[in-house]
Amino acid sequence: MILVTGGAGFIGSNFVLDWLAGGAEPVVNLDKLTYAGNLANLASLEGDARHVFVQGDIADDALVSGLLAKHKPRAIVHFAAESHVDRSIHGPAQFVQTNVIGTYALLEAARAYWQSLEGAAREAFRFLHVSTDEVYGTLGPADPPFSESTAYAPNSPYSASKAGSDHLARAWHHTYGLPVVTTNCSNNYGPYQFPEKLIALMICNALEGKALPVYGDGLQVRDWLYVCDHCEAIRVALARGRPGRVYNVGGNAERRNIDVVNTICDTLQQLRPRPGGYRSLIASVPDRPGHDRRYAIDASRIRDELGWKPRETFESGLAKTVRWYLEHAGWISGVKSGEYRRWIETHYATRGAP
Repeated sequence: MILVTGGAGFIGSNFVLDWLAGGAEPVVNLDKLTYAGNLANLASLEGDARHVFVQGDIADDALVSGLLAKHKPRAIVHFAAESHVDRSIHGPAQFVQTNVIGTYALLEAARAYWQSLEGAAREAFRFLHVSTDEVYGTLGPADPPFSESTAYAPNSPYSASKAGSDHLARAWHHTYGLPVVTTNCSNNYGPYQFPEKLIALMICNALEGKALPVYGDGLQVRDWLYVCDHCEAIRVALARGRPGRVYNVGGNAERRNIDVVNTICDTLQQLRPRPGGYRSLIASVPDRPGHDRRYAIDASRIRDELGWKPRETFESGLAKTVRWYLEHAGWISGVKSGEYRRWIETHYATRGAP
């Protein structure tokens, strides 16, 4: 049994589905079900006794301690986080509460549980903390990619809160001996992504004939990682990662935002042609405050030490992603709640997109 936090969100739900599809042991899935947590992502597991879903907050010590005592997991995989930069700019308090205070509470519950274990169970226990490359700040065009030794320099409330959670996880290992493994990933994309992140938003807007808002000049560079590749990397890090070690996970796919959007448009045009194409929908909007120009990941440590590398290229992963959204119109309509529409109106319509 493993405990997964945030397992109804984008990456977490993909991990749970992938984990159980591979025949691994059961999962206790703890998720608060905020706007981006969606049980529809896990619909295929309905009635599956290997999946125990619990709605709750990682900061609820009594709840978490009770789950640990009852289910006795051999590992905790910690995805639960507020993760959208724009939301953090407009409402940083929730990011501090979830990412910092919540991670602290979870680490404390995990420490108490781990210290109660004996022998092989205590030796085998792992706390896998899932984080982001954004904690490292921004890179210039010619700078080497982020490595595990890159100094932290977060530039948004989101990345600062994730940096805080990373430091707590590190401290709980070095001070208390809690067997923590940390992964820092690049930008994920793929099925079940809430349509506020770039790739999901562009696909969903394009299918509705809406504007495709691109911040500033669109030349910001990100390293893109297909979510199923990321899930495999987490499985590998959980199985073979060394406690106290950090592993950067990247897709070897640096792309400029405008090039990503153009590729989405061209892929959609091949699969679902639109008169005049989709590129005509692209609209430049004013850049967001403190927008980092470039992220890039050096994933050589996880490759050399643990034998992981991404299976998908950016092109193959994006094609799979576009096809998934084309085939899941019902899921798209289901996530477009009133809150989602208000979010798009607040953060994009006011930036000048038609």
